[in-house]
Amino acid sequence: MTGKLCFQAAAKFLIGLLIMMLLLFFPAGTLRYWNGWLLIGILFIPMLIAGAVMLLRRPDLLKKRLNTEEKEKEQKKAVALSAVMFVAAFVVAGLNFRYEWLHMLKWMICAAVVLFAAAYLLYAEVLRENVYLSRTVEVQENQKVIDTGLYGIVRHPMYSATLLLFPSMGLVLGSPVSFLIFLLYIPIIAGRIKNEEKILMEGLEGYAAYRNKVRYRIIPGIW
Repeated sequence: MTGKLCFQAAAKFLIGLLIMMLLLFFPAGTLRYWNGWLLIGILFIPMLIAGAVMLLRRPDLLKKRLNTEEKEKEQKKAVALSAVMFVAAFVVAGLNFRYEWLHMLKWMICAAVVLFAAAYLLYAEVLRENVYLSRTVEVQENQKVIDTGLYGIVRHPMYSATLLLFPSMGLVLGSPVSFLIFLLYIPIIAGRIKNEEKILMEGLEGYAAYRNKVRYRIIPGIW
């Protein structure tokens, strides 16, 4: 099982890397798009490390994270819209570099890298806290409500992390337009959360009480 899981994880990792390189460097018209390599480095190196750790310590969680097949219609819609958003943002970033539409100051790019790293650490902490954290929206067998750590602050800390991760990608790539495209993630994730909470309210024991206890979804004091 571990060998099969390792193969699946490696295949998805390499396919994701190849697709991202094509989306960035083909529109850029060159491999000398250093912002593209910067994003690939800060995204895929930690991803590789996290995958190796999960494979060795929590293969059950890694298996859940590799499953991306949504069952709910609303969730499939959110995944499809997110995919379009990513493709558009990466292609535009490559074109922005190629035709020099807009420029960003280096300190802004460096600040975006710091923000991305902080969001990645937040994401890693969510993975550590929640053993039920699959990529798909579902109520698992024997699943329990997690209300400690970050889950004691907001109900969906993973989405809080991605809300910082994705827009920062556009800035790391040096493309203000890509940053604006990634802001479309806000309405996409709002719809996903609405449907997810409906499913959890109906199928997860104790979630209603947890929702009353932790008022905010992803941004403390705001929403």
